[in-house]
Amino acid sequence: MEPSGRSALDIGTCLFSPEEASTCPHGAISYTTDHRLAARERSGLVGGTGELPALEALELSTRKLFGRSLRLRSVAAGSCNGCEAELVALGNVVFDMARFGVQFVASPRHADGLVVTGAVSLNMRDAVYRTYEAIPEPRLVIAVGACAISGGPFRGSPEVGNGVPADLPVDLWIAGCPPHPLTVLDGLLRLLGRLETAGRSSESRPRASATAASSR
Repeated sequence: MEPSGRSALDIGTCLFSPEEASTCPHGAISYTTDHRLAARERSGLVGGTGELPALEALELSTRKLFGRSLRLRSVAAGSCNGCEAELVALGNVVFDMARFGVQFVASPRHADGLVVTGAVSLNMRDAVYRTYEAIPEPRLVIAVGACAISGGPFRGSPEVGNGVPADLPVDLWIAGCPPHPLTVLDGLLRLLGRLETAGRSSESRPRASATAASSR
């Protein structure tokens, strides 16, 4: 709930399924085509209208350390592989993430940041921590998809940790189930200061109406 008493929409837990919209009365939730669904803070994905705050770039000093490149190590920590498929698509000729200096690497020793997908199952929890510790500082943590953000449809299961462990400092939350490659790319480029950080309207994204919203 918001301070005003109005219900809040948590885009970070949304699975973007028709059932989520149809079960709410009076068209409280509608889905649109805006791909900009990333936030610097977890709270930035929660609101009464579906409108997200402007995504602020990393501090200039941190961006200077990374230079014009960013190397990421991905850990699939108990997912359906939908998010991983979208991450793989970032390397094809359509999105070509490498042209922006952003690439996935095989070893965390060569990485600048950790990308976590999946609800973080008990069997993968140690792998997430070990990978994080192996990445040299300063290191980024990026949570991709509803499972990594909140546990997704597996939330509450005794076999998962409901997403990225709370004691890991997440720098970028990317919503979706799974997120479109443009959503991931947009979030990364804004984090690196490569795109403008103007405010984002709810007119072209999954949103809650001004008169009613559904709690998630």
